[in-house]
Amino acid sequence: MTAEAASYWQKFLQKRGYNSDKCCAGEMSFEAEGFFGDELLALVLTGKKTAFFSSYASYIIDNEELPSSGERYVVLDRSGSPRCIIELTSVRIVPFCEVTREMVIAEGEDESLEAWREKEKGYLEDEGEIVGFAFAEDIKLVFHEFRIVN
Repeated sequence: MTAEAASYWQKFLQKRGYNSDKCCAGEMSFEAEGFFGDELLALVLTGKKTAFFSSYASYIIDNEELPSSGERYVVLDRSGSPRCIIELTSVRIVPFCEVTREMVIAEGEDESLEAWREKEKGYLEDEGEIVGFAFAEDIKLVFHEFRIVN
C-alpha cells in the first residue's frame, strides 16, 4: 500500500475509534473501457455504483483467494490519491447467463442488461486471451457489492 493510502487508512481508523491493527484488504481503483478519468469513481462517490464484477477464472488462474464480505479497501483516483474507503457487503459467484438487470444497475455502468452482456462478453474474451481462459455463456463471475464507509 502506498504511504498516502496507508495514512488515509490510519486516519479512518482513528476517526472511527478502531484499533490501529485493524487490517485493510488493500487498494482499489475503478476503471473500465468507455469511461475516462475518474468517471467510475464519481459513480461510486455519488452512490450510483455499488457493485462490480470480476472473472472467477482470474482468481483461479492467479491462485488468489476470493475476497469476502467485510473486507475494506482504500479507493484511489487515477492520480493514486485516496478518495474513500469501501466495505464489501456481499461476494458471490454468478454465471454470466444468470446476471440480472438489478445486478447491472447496481454496477452503475449500464442501464440495459443487453448492453452490459455485449460489453462484458467482449471484456471477458479479451481478458481470457491474456490470462488463459475461454468465454462461455455460463462462465463464472464474481459479483462484489459494497458500501462506502468513509
